[in-house]
Amino acid sequence: MLDVLDDEPRAVDTHAHQPTGVFLEDAGGEMMADAAETFGATLETSDYGEMVAEYHEAGVDRTVLLGWDAETNTGNPPVPNDHVAEVCDEYPDFFVGFGSVDPLKDDCIEEARRCVEDLDLSGFKFQQIAQGFAPNDPEHRELFDVIEDLGVPVVFHGGNSTLGAGAPGGRGLRVKYGDPMLVDDVAAEHPDLQILLAHPAFPWEKQQLAICQQKGNVYMDLSGWLPRYIDDQVLQYAGSILQDKVMFGTDYPMIEPEEWLEDFAEHTDYPPEVRRKLLWENAETFLDL
Repeated sequence: MLDVLDDEPRAVDTHAHQPTGVFLEDAGGEMMADAAETFGATLETSDYGEMVAEYHEAGVDRTVLLGWDAETNTGNPPVPNDHVAEVCDEYPDFFVGFGSVDPLKDDCIEEARRCVEDLDLSGFKFQQIAQGFAPNDPEHRELFDVIEDLGVPVVFHGGNSTLGAGAPGGRGLRVKYGDPMLVDDVAAEHPDLQILLAHPAFPWEKQQLAICQQKGNVYMDLSGWLPRYIDDQVLQYAGSILQDKVMFGTDYPMIEPEEWLEDFAEHTDYPPEVRRKLLWENAETFLDL
């Protein structure tokens, strides 16, 4: 798959969700069905063994598996952090587990500590639009203080979300929480917190590029979009001044690894050393693999 490179094919996907009903049906609920209908996608459930086989065939060695807890704002059950940990224990050489805590729950700080200290998860995923919170609100500062002290990275959602797309009122989800400028405040207040902004951040691409350039502790991935649809300036920065800070991601199972990698090979023309950085070297450094 990655024969465009000049050495051993490999890649690290920084952004994948569960292919099972625990995410696609339970946690996703109607808002996930809205997204699939709007974009003509068919989200069929599968098991983790099939997922791992699909990734290996595409030339992907490691994948970040993301937790999900937006229960307070959506009413949908979470993907339990214990479940994420169990899957990672079953496939320890493939999955890197990131937990999720709902910032609107009273026990979010306690759960964050449990994720790292008891479950041995490697980081955290926040989806601010689904979770209904502004990360720079002072009421969440203690949570990010604790995660910074735990010494693990976090993923924040960047840009619009397809969840709830086309439904009246977007099922109450507010796009404004996807503005990466809200994360800039967190990065400034927590300089030791390593932050990955997921997706090219439409319609705030330029703001996200500026944050990644200005904040040494902020990175971004290219998940959620096939490369052909990513803004030209994002791709230009990824191959130049941000080549050490941009990473490959799919948003699996919404986008499959083989499809993304084929599109990347067809629609970009980076030199081999830049491709290596974007496809695995930057992720290996960020994730301390």
